[in-house]
Formats: sequence, structure tokens, C-alpha cells
Amino acid sequence: MPVEQNWVPQSVDVSVPSAARLYDYMLGGAHNFAVDRLMGDKIELVMPHARSAARINRSFLGRAVRFMVEQGVRQFLDIGSGIPTVSNVHEVAQAEDPECRVLYVDRDPVAVAHSELILAGDDRTGVLQADMRDPESILDSPVARRVLDFDEPIGLLMLFMVHWVPTEADPWGLLKHYREALASGSYLAITHFANDHDNEGAKAAAERMNQAGGDQVVQRGRDEILALFGDFELAEPGLVGFAEWRPAGPGDISVDPSLNRVAYAGVARKP
Repeated sequence: MPVEQNWVPQSVDVSVPSAARLYDYMLGGAHNFAVDRLMGDKIELVMPHARSAARINRSFLGRAVRFMVEQGVRQFLDIGSGIPTVSNVHEVAQAEDPECRVLYVDRDPVAVAHSELILAGDDRTGVLQADMRDPESILDSPVARRVLDFDEPIGLLMLFMVHWVPTEADPWGLLKHYREALASGSYLAITHFANDHDNEGAKAAAERMNQAGGDQVVQRGRDEILALFGDFELAEPGLVGFAEWRPAGPGDISVDPSLNRVAYAGVARKP
């Protein structure tokens, strides 16, 4: 059931679709508005397996977090975390080790408001409203310093996030700033829409999102996405289709082979 709007912060423009609320709708969530649902329905017209893409990305999140916990990571920074849904980072990580700590960051006030409600009273998590293009507002924030210890390894997640950063904003320089803030042994996980796949529906879907105004998606090629990891060392199997990164079962992949490569995914370790 869609979320009621009588509590929504006045700063929210409910006439323009939001990436966070659109993702929530595609995952079957309830925290979205009519404009987000309309955009989601339009996307499905040109990309019938769009909901599967959202599911695959969520499945990758779980595999990446569990992998990082296996490598000894006990704290996570999820930038572009979106609206809380099932199998969020703290749920996955704390199922492996209850001591894990998580900071969620999003610029969407609806996503932040719901995160604060859900996580109230959990002192091992934090929520911050900030724009990833302003690293200092995240890394130097009081909540980051409370939840995270930057002298210890951190799992940094930017899933379906960097493709919202325009090329003129230099996403490679931006990611370098974040990488340099992490301690040795930290991990970086990225999923990013690709422009060198053979799924025409995904390209048409990106065009429809951009025509709607608001958040603009930039699809990029493998080399451009690989450069976002800098000198971090990619874990096997490297930078691959997001469904092809260590799938654990049928729920991690799509029946449409081209959809499995709509976005690239990788997890890399800081030496």
C-alpha cells in the first residue's frame, strides 16, 4: 500500500520522481508516490524485467555484505541506501555478527525519515541525510564519527548510486576521495548501469527516467566503471554482470540473460 503523504517533509517535491522511491516501488515497497509509480510503470513498458533488475541488485547487496563480514569487516557505510526494505545492510551484517555497525546515507528526505523510524533505538546504526557529492558532509559528520571507526576496515557500498553522478561532477575524483578516507583492509562494492550491454530495454528505460526530470542516470562502459575502484584489488570474479558476481542460487539471476549484465558489479579491497 502506498505511503500516506500527510507526514512527508515539506521539502519533498512529490511531483518529481525520486531514485530512492522508484527503487522502493520496483522492489515492491510501500514508500513511494504516484509520480514514482507512474515512472516505474513506464519503465516496465520498455524493460519488462525491470523489477528483476532491482531484485538482482538487492541480492548482490546481501552477497557482498556477507563476503565482507567473512573477510573480517564489522562496520559498513552505505551511501545511497534508499528507503529501508527487507534484507538491508544492518539486517544482513548483524545476522552474521550482531556487533556489526552500519551508517546509512541518502539525500532523499523520505528515505532518511523512514530509516530513522525503523532504526530508532539501535545504537549500532546511524542515519544521515547528505549528498554523496559532498564527501566531507558524510565523512566528517558527528554520526559517522559515532558509528564508524575510520582507523579500522570499513565496507563502503555504493549500489546503483554512482550512475546518478554526472560526468562533469568527476565521479572518479569523487570515489578517490572516499577511497583515501578508508583504512587498509577496507572494501568497496559498486553496482553501476552499463552502456556496453545488449539490452535495449535498459537503454530505453534510462532515457525515460532522464526525460522525467529529477535524478539523471548516466550509463558507462566497463573501463569507466573499473576506474572507480582505483588501485583497490578486485575480489574474484572481478568486475562482472551484477547477477554474475558469486550467485548463490536462482533468485540471484534472471531468466533473461541480457538482464544479468545490465549493470556491472564488483567488490574490491584496499591494500
